[in-house]
Amino acid sequence: MISNLQQAERLYLLRHARSGWAEPGSRDFDRSLSDAGYAEAELVANAAADREYRPDLVISSTAKRCRQTFEAFSRAFPDLEDARFVDELYNAPAEIYLEIIGATQGVRSLLLIGHNPAIEEVLARLCGHDTVGKTVPDGYPTSGFAVLDAKDNSWGLSDFLIG
Repeated sequence: MISNLQQAERLYLLRHARSGWAEPGSRDFDRSLSDAGYAEAELVANAAADREYRPDLVISSTAKRCRQTFEAFSRAFPDLEDARFVDELYNAPAEIYLEIIGATQGVRSLLLIGHNPAIEEVLARLCGHDTVGKTVPDGYPTSGFAVLDAKDNSWGLSDFLIG
């Protein structure tokens, strides 16, 4: 399964920015970014643009906070054209994320916007638990942006940004 991911040369894993609490009577799925989350999303998107971490394709959860995080990236990369929103990424285990990534073909760089704990588990499966422990010892933060590069039939973490 993981070897199928080698179709992309670079993989970006982004956990959505900080969200507010669910309003009474509303669903978790519909939670918006908090004011701090909007700022985080802009910071990480601009940092990614400054380092020229431009994805060829974005696949994002359909949850509101993921869509709002993506909007910051669409402002930082105004020519970003290919974005797909996938219901299955919401509340999904890492296996679903890996299946979706593995089914992606013909792109050099892929940005995946999703949720924890799945994003952290995907990073651990691709780069190893030791790498995760050293990189994000307190857990994968909101607006955490991992840059993974394919190397010799495996993945290596080459950068990690926090908004």
